Amino acid sequence: MTEHIPVLLKKAIEYLNVNPEGIYIDATMGFGGYSKEILKKISQGMLIGVDDDKEAISLAEKEIQKAGKRYQIVNDNFGNLEEILKNAGILQINGIVFDLGVSSYQLSKAERGFSFNLKGPLDMRMNPEAHLTAYEVVNGYPQEKLFEIFQNYGEERWAKKIAENIANYRHDKSIEDTIELSEIIKGTIPKNLWEKHLHPATRIFQAIRIEVNAELENLEKALKTSLKHLKIGGRIVVVSFHSLEDRIVKHFFQENVDRFEILTKKPISPDAGEISNNPRARSAKLRAAILRLS
Repeated sequence: MTEHIPVLLKKAIEYLNVNPEGIYIDATMGFGGYSKEILKKISQGMLIGVDDDKEAISLAEKEIQKAGKRYQIVNDNFGNLEEILKNAGILQINGIVFDLGVSSYQLSKAERGFSFNLKGPLDMRMNPEAHLTAYEVVNGYPQEKLFEIFQNYGEERWAKKIAENIANYRHDKSIEDTIELSEIIKGTIPKNLWEKHLHPATRIFQAIRIEVNAELENLEKALKTSLKHLKIGGRIVVVSFHSLEDRIVKHFFQENVDRFEILTKKPISPDAGEISNNPRARSAKLRAAILRLS
């Protein structure tokens, strides 16, 4: 199994400042990296671990139960945080942490369709039981809609031409797998203009994944719900991996500056050592805020 290494783990737990009697949400439990560290610090409190991915949950539970027993696991999207808290009978929380994006493990599973390097179905669902797939986006969305998501969610300068080439290609046959899609993208961008450390399909795959999983809408919903249920002195910690997520978090904290003390005037980035051990960490940014008396 490809190990998923949690990014900025030490800093995230430091900013969360766990109260042993507090109630905490790990909104993206994944394989339990953050959850384990929170549980180690909880004596009378409770951890709610949330994840869309059933496979991740089954693997995570084996790990986190070694760290403590005071937890509940919920198979759901953090966009449904209001319902998750209601079902758990929780009115207020002491803190919540988000580790956004796709995990190393999910990328390594060709059948999940997240990777442009591995041949797999056009899926990209965080929750394999959800309805919308990457196949439906790639083969079913009008050219103009593809251009819009590639531009808005991928910030891809070649968005218009890639959307056009996808539309032309599927006139003859549907696009069946990740490699087929990746080759169309690679064939669109002149090779001499490929970025040095970035695969040419990176931004398009990101854009499709965001669309399939409604990632930005769910993040906005979860942040608003977190603020609604946060105790005075409670904290929100977010680790993001691209500018769209980071912008949402930054603006959310700024829009509520009368209620938050922003703990990270500038986002925290991994040091060279962490990036060397975990190249995925390169683009990570951590922001944190604490709720104060209005």
